[in-house]
Amino acid sequence: MSAEPGGTDAPATAPVPLKILVAGGFGVGKTTLVRSMSEIPPLLTDEGMTAASVGVDDTRAVPGKTTTTVAMDFGRITVDEGLVLYLFGTPGQDRFWFMWDELARGAVGAVVLVDLRRVDECFAAVDYFENRGIPFVVGVNGFPGADAFTPDAVQEAVGVAADTPVLRMDARERGSCLSTLIALAEHALERSRTPS
Repeated sequence: MSAEPGGTDAPATAPVPLKILVAGGFGVGKTTLVRSMSEIPPLLTDEGMTAASVGVDDTRAVPGKTTTTVAMDFGRITVDEGLVLYLFGTPGQDRFWFMWDELARGAVGAVVLVDLRRVDECFAAVDYFENRGIPFVVGVNGFPGADAFTPDAVQEAVGVAADTPVLRMDARERGSCLSTLIALAEHALERSRTPS
């Protein structure tokens, strides 16, 4: 409570919380994005990959990957005193998709991360959000070769609607991630104003 001129106390206003999902295939940078953006130590559920994942998880494109998300990642960003973003990173492998419905409950939108070397791994996430009418943007993470394709070519390859933003980004860089989240917020707001 803060005192106003004249001696009255103004009620403190709680910030508006917005839930955002970070989704995509295995090893596309979801945990990295949450870690880059969170102002608090993020909750990460990475576990070491074991022999049981051999033949199940394809690590050829990400040979240095030794861990995988087994539940979710969680982080928080305070935009200002009136707005707080809660980031939920989904697990990428299909054996964990049963958790997506719970994670998506109440989300205003999602970032679908894409590694263009393995574009097919984003299709399940794209289908999920399209089928549920959840606004999303496509974030082309800065893996090798990502610059070889225009946003229009990516849009066509991923098969998303023309009004779905396709953005180049680097999940390791806070500024790049923030620009992607801002684009998502603007897209979600625009979608909420457009009659269905």
